[in-house]
Amino acid sequence: GSPVDKRKEWYPRLPYILILLVSVIITGFVMGKSPNPMEGIVKVFKAMVGLYPNPISKILAFLFFSLLVVTGNKFICGWGCPLGALQELIYSIPGLKKIKVKLPFWLTNGLRVLLFTAMLLLLFGIIGGKRGFVVYHFLNAFDLFGFAFDTPSILIASIATVVLALVLYRPFCTLICPFGLISWVLERVSFFKVRINHEACIDCGACSRACPTHAAHHKVHKA
Repeated sequence: GSPVDKRKEWYPRLPYILILLVSVIITGFVMGKSPNPMEGIVKVFKAMVGLYPNPISKILAFLFFSLLVVTGNKFICGWGCPLGALQELIYSIPGLKKIKVKLPFWLTNGLRVLLFTAMLLLLFGIIGGKRGFVVYHFLNAFDLFGFAFDTPSILIASIATVVLALVLYRPFCTLICPFGLISWVLERVSFFKVRINHEACIDCGACSRACPTHAAHHKVHKA
């Protein structure tokens, strides 16, 4: 029931920024790139083709990350993922508001779906005839936390993530991350998912303007 103009009082930005900093420093640069949500989903499929001797541990890791999504929606992506936190901190740099860009939801989510589909087709050898090829290995910006750029494409992906984060909200999360795609699906059963009261909605567009992506617009108008 709080008025919108009091938003900064009941939802101050500073504590969230501090949490993001802790996430980047502790779960990122101190702990290294692993574990992370993206590996949580990719390693399950890698175990299915025999790349890991103990698939149970990979499945449990994925279930843990998934449980966080179901329990708190953005617990892991919004608060605990170091790469997501780094991108949001960059996006939050003061003075850059005029250069922000919002890409259509169908485009960002479509790219994630295409990458995920390509990963499955190549990993299981349906395309290429050789099992075990993982597309995300060449786009893994999480390697930034260990400064381990094994391929030029990883370095390019890491630099692109940092640069694009100046104008796009969490570009790696919205364009590439497979766990971001899976969490988008799991959000439908999350205890604290975003709910729109269409009877009370006056279609003023305030939530769409406040949202750094087109996700709010998509949720409001999909019905």
